[in-house]
Amino acid sequence: MSSTQPRQVFIQGFTREGKPFRPSDWAERLAGAMSSFRPGGGAGGIGAFIGYSPYCVPRLIEGVKGVLVNEALREIEPMAWDFVMNFARDNDLRTTEL
Repeated sequence: MSSTQPRQVFIQGFTREGKPFRPSDWAERLAGAMSSFRPGGGAGGIGAFIGYSPYCVPRLIEGVKGVLVNEALREIEPMAWDFVMNFARDNDLRTTEL
């Protein structure tokens, strides 16, 4: 059995043509839409809080705003993984594997 770490994909806030992606809060919106996909599932009730999933978080990497998506999301919910990857593709956003 392999103990390789899941890959991470950084969806950058620039199109393949180099244009900034708008609106300016797109990364927070995308990560917010994925916030319920967490280890152990979404917590509900009085202990619930607003926060990002550890599998899909907005990040600033080398001055570039984007969303860091952990491939572990694919194991938890394949449709959520497809959603974020299709978002990047449909909006022609640059992606890099980390």
